[in-house]
Amino acid sequence: MAARIVSTGARSVFAASATSVPMRAAARNFHATTRNLAEAAPALPVRKPVGAFRGGLLGFLLGSTLAGGGVYGYTLRDYKASNELLTEDIYALQAACQRLNTYVKALEEKMDAAERKRK
Repeated sequence: MAARIVSTGARSVFAASATSVPMRAAARNFHATTRNLAEAAPALPVRKPVGAFRGGLLGFLLGSTLAGGGVYGYTLRDYKASNELLTEDIYALQAACQRLNTYVKALEEKMDAAERKRK
């Protein structure tokens, strides 16, 4: 039903029956008159052509610089994160070595005390 209302024939019949204006006046004219041609839009201003150096090379350099800056920032953040993790692991390994060192010293002292008792 919506397709019938939207169609051109149904619109013109609806417009003719809804208003008292004759159908010929209600129809839209699609031809150009001399008055319409005289009221043409003003001409667009002439654009200066952008040279290849300014347009292409400058854009390429700007894009490359921005992309390089983004990559540099990402690499720097990644380096800092991995450096912090590595530092934490080194401190954990150092603490484990110190605990092992104290445990070995305690065992050596016990062994020395046991040998002195035997003698």
